[in-house]
Amino acid sequence: MGTKDQLKIRALELGFDACRIAAAQTARHADYFLAWLSEGHQGDMHWLAREPHRRTDPRQVLPGVRSVVVVAASYYQGGSFRKGPGRFARYAWGEDYHDVMLPKLRQLADFLCERGGSQKCYVDTGPVLERDFAAEAGVGWQGKSTLCLNERLGTWFFLGTILTTLALEPDPPARGRCGNCRRCLDACPTGALTAPYRLEATRCLSYLTIEHQGSIPEEFRPALGDRVYGCDDCLEACPWNRFAVQARELQFYEAGPVRDLSLGQLATLSEDDFRMLFRKSPVKRLKWRRFMRNVCVALGNAGHPADLAGLRRLEVCGDALVAEHAGWAIGRIEARGAAVPPTPAGGERG
Repeated sequence: MGTKDQLKIRALELGFDACRIAAAQTARHADYFLAWLSEGHQGDMHWLAREPHRRTDPRQVLPGVRSVVVVAASYYQGGSFRKGPGRFARYAWGEDYHDVMLPKLRQLADFLCERGGSQKCYVDTGPVLERDFAAEAGVGWQGKSTLCLNERLGTWFFLGTILTTLALEPDPPARGRCGNCRRCLDACPTGALTAPYRLEATRCLSYLTIEHQGSIPEEFRPALGDRVYGCDDCLEACPWNRFAVQARELQFYEAGPVRDLSLGQLATLSEDDFRMLFRKSPVKRLKWRRFMRNVCVALGNAGHPADLAGLRRLEVCGDALVAEHAGWAIGRIEARGAAVPPTPAGGERG
């Protein structure tokens, strides 16, 4: 059995759901990516524009690189995470995927090192267009949502990459299977998918709740609904998800106590509470102020008069970003209350 076959077996033993190989060459959509950057669609994701030509060619990242190993891990848990309002993107229900996947990738890299290779491992953090190489390796195809899709995993999987100097035989690329479907485009609440395979990130609710550093533009706040972290609408809409398999990695299921906290209770978290509650979650990267910004918007859309006391405390918390969003939420809840006609004395509303 050759190195490539042994590598794939080892990847499955470690809990990955797919492992395939692409040649280390310029990414197929390099020109498209560079044009997208030049139009400013990356917003606050400034790291994408750092050395962009390096990001599009793994040969500029690891000298002597010959192959790109791409792995996929399902994070689909089925069911629903929270009992009430306050939605989190499905990928954030469990532990941080960076922390879960990187040690396993390093074990695969050790396997390749024993066979004479030099490696670099990345889980969504390195200068690699991983979705391009996932498609080249046949892990999945790039859907009209710009996300990677797989026949067995649907939309619910993480990618990891290993750059290696070993020359491994490339696998056949994936064939696009979206056909005439455009459900993901139609599902986007803000029209961020402006055309098939084209995302205007600065309109995307995932970008606005996770990557965006400042105030959420008021025009997009109602579309956020009760979302607190991310948005799965374009993923949920994909018909390939009817085949999605459940995650084998138990750490992606560990929701912890946040499952049972109401939106109003989330608004009462101190900075220490936030750090403790989300210490193992990808949500921790928001830090307290941006998390509270999001909670305020969600309360503005789905909150009740009982939530006003917590919002008023946030309005005077001393953080201008949180205070501004808390004030907006208070106004929304009060406006909804004023719009409800009073109950006539001695009877029910007619």
